[in-house]
Amino acid sequence: MVNISRGINYSVLPQLPFNLSGTVLCLCPMQSQMQFSAGYGSHLPNYSAPSGHYSQVPHKAAASHLDNQYRASYYPNYYSAPAQNVMTSVGSNVLNAQESQQLYNSTPHTGGSSDRPVQGAISSASYLHMSAQQSYSAFDNHYSTSVSSSVASQGFPLNSDHYAMPMVSGAMYPNVSYPAVAAGGVYGQTFTSQNLPAVGQLKETNAFSSQSTSVPHSLQQHVPVGHNKTLPTVSSAQSVQDKLSRNLTGSVAKYGGYVNNQASSAPAPLSSSSDDEEEDEEDEEAGWFSPCFHPLKLFLPLRQSITLTHQPSKASKPFGYGYPALQPGYQNATPPTPVQPSNPGHHPGVNQLSSSLGGLNLQHSQQPESLRPVNLTHDRNILPVSSVPAPVPNLNSDLRKLNCSPDSFRCTLTNIPQTQALLNKAKLPLGLLLHPFRDLTQLPVITSSTIVRCRSCRTYINPFVSFIDQRRWKCNLCYRVNDVPEEFMYNPLTRSYGEPHKRPEVQNSTVEFIASSDYMLRPPQPAVYLFVLDVSHNAVEAGYLTIVCQSLLENLDKLPGDSRTRIGFITFDSTVQFYNLQEGLSQPQMLIVSDIDDIFLPTPDSLLVNLHESKELIKDLLNALPNMFTNTRETHSALGPALQAAFKLMSPTGGRISVFQTQLPSLGAGLLHSREDPNQRSSTKVVQHLGPATDFYKKLALDCSGQQTAVDLFLLSSQYSDLASLACMSKYSAGCIYYYPSFHRSHNPAQAEKLQKDLKRYLTRKIGFEAVMRIRCTKGLSIHTFHGNFFVRSTDLLSLANVNPDAGFAVQMSIEESLTDTSLVCFQTALLYTSSKGERRIRVHTLCLPVVSSLSDVYAGADVQAVVCLLANMAVDRSVSSSLADARDALVNAVVDSLAAYMSTASNLQQSMLIAPNSLKLFPLYILALLKQKAFRTGTSTRLDDRVYAMCQMKSQPLVHLMKMIHPNLYRIDKLTDESTIHVNDRVVPQPPLQKLTAEKLTREGAFLMDCGSIFYLWIGKNCDNNFIKDVLGYPNYASVPQKMTQLPEVDAPSSERTRSFISWLRDSRPLSPVLQVIKDENPAKTDFFQHLIEDRTEAAFSYYEFLLNIQQQICK
Repeated sequence: MVNISRGINYSVLPQLPFNLSGTVLCLCPMQSQMQFSAGYGSHLPNYSAPSGHYSQVPHKAAASHLDNQYRASYYPNYYSAPAQNVMTSVGSNVLNAQESQQLYNSTPHTGGSSDRPVQGAISSASYLHMSAQQSYSAFDNHYSTSVSSSVASQGFPLNSDHYAMPMVSGAMYPNVSYPAVAAGGVYGQTFTSQNLPAVGQLKETNAFSSQSTSVPHSLQQHVPVGHNKTLPTVSSAQSVQDKLSRNLTGSVAKYGGYVNNQASSAPAPLSSSSDDEEEDEEDEEAGWFSPCFHPLKLFLPLRQSITLTHQPSKASKPFGYGYPALQPGYQNATPPTPVQPSNPGHHPGVNQLSSSLGGLNLQHSQQPESLRPVNLTHDRNILPVSSVPAPVPNLNSDLRKLNCSPDSFRCTLTNIPQTQALLNKAKLPLGLLLHPFRDLTQLPVITSSTIVRCRSCRTYINPFVSFIDQRRWKCNLCYRVNDVPEEFMYNPLTRSYGEPHKRPEVQNSTVEFIASSDYMLRPPQPAVYLFVLDVSHNAVEAGYLTIVCQSLLENLDKLPGDSRTRIGFITFDSTVQFYNLQEGLSQPQMLIVSDIDDIFLPTPDSLLVNLHESKELIKDLLNALPNMFTNTRETHSALGPALQAAFKLMSPTGGRISVFQTQLPSLGAGLLHSREDPNQRSSTKVVQHLGPATDFYKKLALDCSGQQTAVDLFLLSSQYSDLASLACMSKYSAGCIYYYPSFHRSHNPAQAEKLQKDLKRYLTRKIGFEAVMRIRCTKGLSIHTFHGNFFVRSTDLLSLANVNPDAGFAVQMSIEESLTDTSLVCFQTALLYTSSKGERRIRVHTLCLPVVSSLSDVYAGADVQAVVCLLANMAVDRSVSSSLADARDALVNAVVDSLAAYMSTASNLQQSMLIAPNSLKLFPLYILALLKQKAFRTGTSTRLDDRVYAMCQMKSQPLVHLMKMIHPNLYRIDKLTDESTIHVNDRVVPQPPLQKLTAEKLTREGAFLMDCGSIFYLWIGKNCDNNFIKDVLGYPNYASVPQKMTQLPEVDAPSSERTRSFISWLRDSRPLSPVLQVIKDENPAKTDFFQHLIEDRTEAAFSYYEFLLNIQQQICK
């Protein structure tokens, strides 16, 4: 063992099978300058990525004859283009009402043009002055970052005509075909501009003239935060204020800033995105802030009064105002048949309801099924026999076929209210649920030197734009008329010319573009993976290292990447150990750094190595690691210093850090102390310590995000590990969190099996690096709060160092301007990322929804599952920033307010009835299920880490998976037949009906499967048929079934085949394979199973019927 300066031991543990004799490493106190390949060098301290300077159109263009024909003209294009954001931290944590009114008195930003340019960046919380009048704005925000609706997207008020971007040579940036579609599909090939006609039909000089602009860097502007503008009055229903006292009324806005850190700034970030494209091409979607950007933290007054005024609405313009009929002829096009907004006055068949529902204005029309009144206290059988489908927007058949899949893009209201006042009256939240990077079987992949976008709001061309003629198209978000580029006239799918409306971009609401070099600042980064492994005594005892190393060995060749893929390993206990895997060594070398108070890298260039060049050394290390620390007596955990070392190692390129931790960090930076009182796990009062104990992990995550590095956490603990603090490393770096309570390889085989299956998915799934996501919406709508794991870099731009196909996001929205001038609105999300193959790609989803003017139509279009998932996100924020009790009250009030508002519009209803529209009949049931979920339940013993993990899942899971967590599916499977079946890949899959989650549905003669998302419970009744037990479980009778059974044997019997086919079909519908747990009456896991029967009463919670009576009582107050 050789002692070297700054606490390095260059040594071998006694059990380490490496020969290091005769080798001495000389290290200076200062870290050696690392050598990087081109494009990845360290930046100077004052390095700043160039910022884009973008245009607005200062004058309103003349409307075309077709516009007049449609009686519509696009809005004046005084599109807001503010100076680059320069954020500074605020010295005081609390602003009084007068100060905050002065500081944030600004015009809200909307999805389209604004009346004048915004001259500076405003705080992330100014929307609260308005949203405090709304029921749902009161949910507090902690994990997500509230973003001001008053801040426009980045850009500069310049005349774009003066700065035309030159055409990029196709030879210099050749098109690369990399289709991510199924073989033989309709989009089995990528669309490239190399197939264009060669007879001079296209003019290269015009290809970019109307699409891109750039300006000199010298025109960059920096404007201080406190710039004031006038806050407009907002129309709102007075009833909202009446309910405000019992709803959640406060909100803490945190602009991705550091907790209790008022003077820290985010590091200069890395990006492969170019700021030269307009609006940074998603900043484009990813040009970065200047390094002088400071995350901002503000605490605002919880309530403020606002003068409420109501502006008379204008008559709605007919269909065609901003949307296409997509007919092939343009010049002689006749106006399409007007499609009026869905009007409750025209719903048929409501004569029998006119007396009780007259207030809903449904007379003389047929009632849609979604508005059928349901008496919840009398009708006990409201649960459908199959999964609840997403509601279909009330659009014409052409638009419905073109619309985005609800699996990717879903709105809480499929009928958008015309005004904020109407939305307030409905007492339902408006928001979006996103699953933007999910796995798709078919995806149009488009390679073209021209990506067509609106010159004003930068919307990507999509199926819902309208073509004025063959050479012009109108944006469906801001209504600007744009030129059609020459190249866009050619359709690579049909190989025809002159029909731009038939291009794949205009025929598909989900597309992916291969981005050119204009969307990059540096070469796309390689796939870089760093594994940080806990090797303390606790970790070795748990036995997780064997599973992790074996999974890596099995999937090493399946890691996403190319010939540039790099990999590295760090282990830690009370010291930090690095591994030299440089090509040419005969075996790996361990380098130990014991000076954890001032961590540094012992060698600059051999800790992250090329996967293919050093594969044999990597395999040697993975085979040796599980046994290297077998006899360790180190009980401490220096997680913080290990993460600091990982950050230093990954900063030059970015990539993914995978952290495996088994206990509470106890040494060095980021050390934590136990905060859980086991005696308070069943408390019905205050649940404490839901927030982080230190800001160390959040600061580290923001530093990592700035350098395009995400941190994924695997917590495998048998004791309290303060997940509330540790989770910050993933939340703010766009990472993900995996939690395995009571993990032990031998004593808990179910958790060991789950870890193995999760790792297989984790290591092999698709991944996007250095990503950003922007959400745009029609003029008049605005976004004010985001939920998920990310860092908010500007008003509507999310920074995602990594993006994975299992991540979900949620967005809260408001209506800033009346939508009476349009019958349709659109939302578009654009995700710019670098693929593991080194391609810059942009995935675009576009959703179109109708606008309605009556309360009944708002209720008719409610998506109850989306509403519940959005409320769950909001309740998590409220639990952390205020209290769990406030969040629970707010969830109950959400049901009370919405059903009271619905019932108040109906007349002659008996007080003994609790009526809901059919669209919301499951609302009380889902909210009760949410209240009994681990995240929000009280009075039931719940470990603090379990509760925090459930909250993390609420914030990051896509809707389809989150709903199974909230309301599991229960099936009876001992009597499966071939009658109600579906055929999937030559496999017959039974479809048993859903059962209510109540013990009264269980029988001792039956077997029931409960699908909770991440776990399957198979409950076997004591008197279950022995033939079923023998054929399905492989045991002769009930008594012989073991307690810890986690797999079903393959038995050659019809009942076995049906059961295994059904369970396999359920497993295939989700990315992470759930664990199966067989439950008997004497099984300890029986308690967990029965806690999911949410319709039954417990000592601390209502039954479903009691909950309905409580709701009815509160409405009648």
